[in-house]
Amino acid sequence: MDLLKAIRTGNLAELKAQLDGGASLDGEGESGLAMGMACFLGHAEIVRELAARGAAVNLADNTAPTSPLAMAVRGQRKEVVRLLIELGADLPEGMQTGLTEQEITVARWIAFRDGHVKPEDDPSNSLAGTVEEIDMPRLSHVDTHVLEAEALRAVLGDDGK
Repeated sequence: MDLLKAIRTGNLAELKAQLDGGASLDGEGESGLAMGMACFLGHAEIVRELAARGAAVNLADNTAPTSPLAMAVRGQRKEVVRLLIELGADLPEGMQTGLTEQEITVARWIAFRDGHVKPEDDPSNSLAGTVEEIDMPRLSHVDTHVLEAEALRAVLGDDGK
């Protein structure tokens, strides 16, 4: 089974085996084909694996039809759009993703928190210092929606926009 077939069938184990065996991140096609195909088909774990192994989540122009973000939008794969933003994909102004502003803000925060977006890549400094992450590993059955709502209100402003 080749890399592109593993992506088409959503076979993560086979994808890993192909990559471990020396397969190119681009498969046998053009640059970015493997990532674009995974995004269009909605295979989030394959997208995550390809990105972890160095596949680009951004093109110089993310509105280009073959960019990972555009492929996920065209395939109507909101979960992959969210993942790409979490992995540091630049969201072009006005691009319709199917995500709410709240979902985009949370995904951008995750990208910032996980180091996929550096402070210098956020010229407006809109994410740094505006959200305090609270880690409560020993608490269970605690409703954190109030905390999340307060954090998002702080980022988005009092009117929620």
